[in-house]
Amino acid sequence: MSAYRTLATAIAAVLLVASASGSRADVQPGDVITTANADKVKDLVSPAMYWCVEHGFPLTIVETRSIPLRRAFVEATEKYSAQVKLSDDGLRMEGFVAGRPFPRIDVNDPKAAIKIMQNYSFAIAFDDLDLRNFDGDTGPISRERPLQIERHFLIEHFRRLFYVGRLYVDPKPEIPNGEGYHYKETLHPLVEPFDLKGVGFTYYRYLEPAKQDDSWLYLPSLRRVRRLSTAQRSDALFGQDTDQDSYAGYSGSIAWMDWKLLGEKEVLGAFHTQHYPARWTEGAADWSFDDVWEKRQVYVVEGVSKLPQYAFSKRVLYVDKEIYQVPYSDMYDRGGELWKIWVNDFGFRKEAFPGSPVKYDEDTPFPAAAVMIDIQLEHATRVSLPSSRFPGEPGWYWHQGEKSGTTEDQFTIAELIGSGH
Repeated sequence: MSAYRTLATAIAAVLLVASASGSRADVQPGDVITTANADKVKDLVSPAMYWCVEHGFPLTIVETRSIPLRRAFVEATEKYSAQVKLSDDGLRMEGFVAGRPFPRIDVNDPKAAIKIMQNYSFAIAFDDLDLRNFDGDTGPISRERPLQIERHFLIEHFRRLFYVGRLYVDPKPEIPNGEGYHYKETLHPLVEPFDLKGVGFTYYRYLEPAKQDDSWLYLPSLRRVRRLSTAQRSDALFGQDTDQDSYAGYSGSIAWMDWKLLGEKEVLGAFHTQHYPARWTEGAADWSFDDVWEKRQVYVVEGVSKLPQYAFSKRVLYVDKEIYQVPYSDMYDRGGELWKIWVNDFGFRKEAFPGSPVKYDEDTPFPAAAVMIDIQLEHATRVSLPSSRFPGEPGWYWHQGEKSGTTEDQFTIAELIGSGH
């Protein structure tokens, strides 16, 4: 009798597991996920992204498509990756020249998380970029009415110049510099709103992990340039929801966080979106973009800041295994409660739109939008990259160098002040 009971219990357990796995929520190409059936994606998105779907963020499911890596990037990875290693403390890369530093990740490696983040840090394998004429709206959200726009922002340029890992524009593979720059970037000038006209930021990121960013904010109304501390990169500015470290999913230094690999997961991500400029959802969820989503394999990585005054207790990034970009990242407050989310809208094609004045010989990133939502305050900032107010604007100019004006003299304090006048 005892053996019979044991066998019966085992069979019941197997049936229970089979039933549970069979009832697991899932989606298929052609499904449209709305508030009404949000439970179908609960296991396929982050906790904060699930909140967004419950509150109206639509997901149209399509077949998963591969994202081919650029030829020069693949060749550099094959040529140099074998010589790349981490320093003993895990903070510094040694032997890196160009390409993906760590093309093979062993999830059992104690340094797996920081290797994933180094791959993420060098995933934008372009020598420079210039994003032009993008805008954003910020305000409270609800289930009953559209975004109540408190402020509208229009930014003329976001530029970044990489000093290492260069593959397309001379000098290659690096711009010689004794200062040890990883890259310089600048966001200026703001064109709207009127009371922020001329405001701008400039940042220098260093390869040396112990060296903090040099960051400056220019305020024309005060006729002064203000230095920013690293801790302020987690602060939202000018009444909107985004902070500098959240751009693209995470834009802070890899060395400023303690990283932990939480696991691997299949999630939904917007990696082959169809609308450019972005199409915003109709109705009360117009703070979200309406486009296609696909299943992606990701690493789930947690980052805890080493800075005691940092705004977030942790960030949880979902890092795509193929392209090492982030479909979304969740942020938690100092009490450990879910607070914010950054959501990316990715597209890859040879031109921004048919007939674009700028064309590429390989698929190139054309992110159409980004959204940051404050879940606790029910407040959102949506950004269109570029603004729909500029028809015919490609928005993104990759590895154009002097042709797009992305040269070293664009990243000086004098240029920051001059563009704001």
